Amino acid sequence: MIKRTLESEILKDLGYFPSLAIIGPRQSGKTTLAKMLMAQTGKPTLYLDLESANDTYRLQDPETFFWAHENHCIVIDEVQLMPSLFPLLRSVIDRNRTPGRFILLGSASLELVRGASESLSGRIAFHELSPLTLAEARSVGVNLREHWFRGGFPLATLAPDTETSNRWLDQYFRSFVERDLRILLKQDIEPENMRRFMLMISHLHGQTMNVSALAGSLGIATLTANRYLDLLQGAFWINRLQPWFANLGKRLIKMPKLYYRDAGLLHRLQGITESEKLQIHPLLGASWEGYVIEQIRLATQFRWQYFYYRTHAGAESDLYLISPTGKTWCIEIKAANTPIITKGFYHSVEDLKPDFKYVIVPGDTAQEIIIRSDGLRICPLEIFLNQELLEPLKV
Repeated sequence: MIKRTLESEILKDLGYFPSLAIIGPRQSGKTTLAKMLMAQTGKPTLYLDLESANDTYRLQDPETFFWAHENHCIVIDEVQLMPSLFPLLRSVIDRNRTPGRFILLGSASLELVRGASESLSGRIAFHELSPLTLAEARSVGVNLREHWFRGGFPLATLAPDTETSNRWLDQYFRSFVERDLRILLKQDIEPENMRRFMLMISHLHGQTMNVSALAGSLGIATLTANRYLDLLQGAFWINRLQPWFANLGKRLIKMPKLYYRDAGLLHRLQGITESEKLQIHPLLGASWEGYVIEQIRLATQFRWQYFYYRTHAGAESDLYLISPTGKTWCIEIKAANTPIITKGFYHSVEDLKPDFKYVIVPGDTAQEIIIRSDGLRICPLEIFLNQELLEPLKV
């Protein structure tokens, strides 16, 4: 079993909060992690899957069921399928506020967070479990290039060969379009329309997004396109990186940039079948950019502020980070190990005056950081994540 980075923090919260939610995409390892946690709670445990008719039947009278198992740790999987549970959980917890009573799992963040945050405020700790991070994949022998190409879903990352990994991702995509969407939307949606929509936005990966133009090209309403995007973000498929804007006296681009969160899914949608083919594909730079941004977000556990910066005059930073201590970072992301730094990046540094400035390249752990005379650091991703990202905060 792969040790997940979040495990120790989740266990700590489980010993303090009466309920704990683990949210994340399907097949990211939530159930596996929850069952491991069950073995460490020190109390009897029960597991309920709300996609199981038998388990749903057991909750026909949930209040009686919960009180009959008051001393158990109860895990409820796909809890967003029964939102009526949330107000009841609040009442049950308030009558016996002991740690680790409930572990809630969900693969639709919008429904889960809305219901739980309103009903269980102060009674619940949230954790997002992503597919395998680069560090987690490394711990089981998967290198950066393979993780970048296959993505982080365990059954894709650890497949015995690339063909099997590709087939699994194809089936995952098909299941999402044909099954999961109906559950999330609570209504039928034509699978072919969503396939076209998801393929279209895969071509926009790493680009600023004009939703009206996107909707027009697909012949759908802008409101519908926004609804689809919200759904995909809530199901952990995409991320919309917001622009940084402040009163700098500059004309700024203010549309978000769109990224598929899992690089493996992006590559399947684009029909890239091998890692070697990715290296010569027009998507290479955008794919690497999205992969790096996602790994940084995961390494910082979504607790920093993440933006991009671009002006109409051409100043641009792929990622502008603000740490919890207020320190700022301008980051350029390049897929070449000997990158050409654009004037636009230097102009963004002049505008933003960050505490740190980096160019992130693939590299490897044996490659040294190159420090230029102006303080710009050219750094391999793994060294950046493992060393550089946190070290300056101690200064």
